Amino acid sequence: MAEPLRPFRLRRCGSPQKFGVAAGSLRGLLRKGCRLLQLPLAGSRLCLYEDGTELTESYFRALPAQTELVLLGPGQSWRGCASDIERLLAAFCSHQGAVVEAARRLLTDERAPHRQKLLADLVHNLSENILAEDKEEDEKWFEGLESRFKNKSSYLRHSCESRMRGYMREVTGFISNVHPSARDAYRGIIDLMAEKLKSVKYNGCYFDRREKEEAARLCTAEGWFSCQGPFDRDDCPCKHSINPYSNRESRILFSTWNLDHIIEKKRAVVPELAEAVKTRDGREVNWEYFYQLLFTLDNLKLVHIACHKKTNHNLSCDKSRIYRKRKQTQEIS
Repeated sequence: MAEPLRPFRLRRCGSPQKFGVAAGSLRGLLRKGCRLLQLPLAGSRLCLYEDGTELTESYFRALPAQTELVLLGPGQSWRGCASDIERLLAAFCSHQGAVVEAARRLLTDERAPHRQKLLADLVHNLSENILAEDKEEDEKWFEGLESRFKNKSSYLRHSCESRMRGYMREVTGFISNVHPSARDAYRGIIDLMAEKLKSVKYNGCYFDRREKEEAARLCTAEGWFSCQGPFDRDDCPCKHSINPYSNRESRILFSTWNLDHIIEKKRAVVPELAEAVKTRDGREVNWEYFYQLLFTLDNLKLVHIACHKKTNHNLSCDKSRIYRKRKQTQEIS
C-alpha cells in the first residue's frame, strides 16, 4: 500500500528560494526534487535545513509535514543554519558599500522600532573605519578628545595607563589602614611599585594594538578585544567582543569594560600587603608578587560590564609567595 503524500518545503543548497513538493517516501521526494531543481539523482541526498542531519527512510517517515529540507548535489554539504549565516557574512564583506546604502534607504522609511534598531546597528557596524590610525584618517573617532591625541593607539594606551594609575592611587590611599609602625615600610614598597610601573609606562601597551607582542593576550592585530569572562570562568558565556578602534561609539563603550582583578584588589591583595608589612618580623616582603597581582595580566581579566561580578571572589593570595625566600650562605671551612 502506497504511503500518503505529505508536503515538504524544499530548497537547493545555497539558494533562499523554496519549493513545495509532496511525496510519500524519501526516494520519491528525492526523485521529484532532483527533477525540479535539475540535479542528478545519483549522488544527491536530502537533509534538514535546521541542522544538516541527512535523512534516512525511517527518519523521513517521522518528519512532520512542511519540514524545510535542503537538496544536496554530489559533493555538496550543509551544516544547518550556520551555512546561511556564513553566506550572509561573506556577502557583507564583498558588497559592504552596497549593503550600507540599501540599509540606509530602508531605514529612511522604517517605522517599527525593533527593525529601526537592527538597521541602525547594521549601518553603524558596516561603516566602521577599523584600519585607520591617525586623526586625519578618521576625525569623527576623535570627537570629544583632547587635541594632544594624534592617533587611536595613543589614546587607548592612555586609557590603560589611567586605569593603572587609579590602582596605584588606591594602594597609596590604603596607608591610613596600615599599622603606624609599618607605614614607612609600606611607603617604601609603594615607591618600588611606582618606579616599576613608570619603567613599563604603566602597562599602556595592553590596549595598544601596535604593541603586537604585549597586547596579543587581549586584542587582535586589528584591535578586537574579547571578553575573558567572569573571574570564575575560563571564557565569556555571551561571547562579548568590541573594537574600540572602529568608531567613536565603540571607543566610548570600551570605557565601560573592566580590568577585573581575579584575586580582588580591595578585599584581598592590598589588605594582605598591609598585613605582610606589619608582621614581616625581619623578613623581606615579596613586593614584586603583589605588583603582579595589582598591575599585570597575571591577575587581570578584561571583562564586559555584564560579566563583571562584584560579589566576593573568595580568593586569597598565595601565602608561600608573600615573603622572599632567604638566601642561604655556606661557610667556608
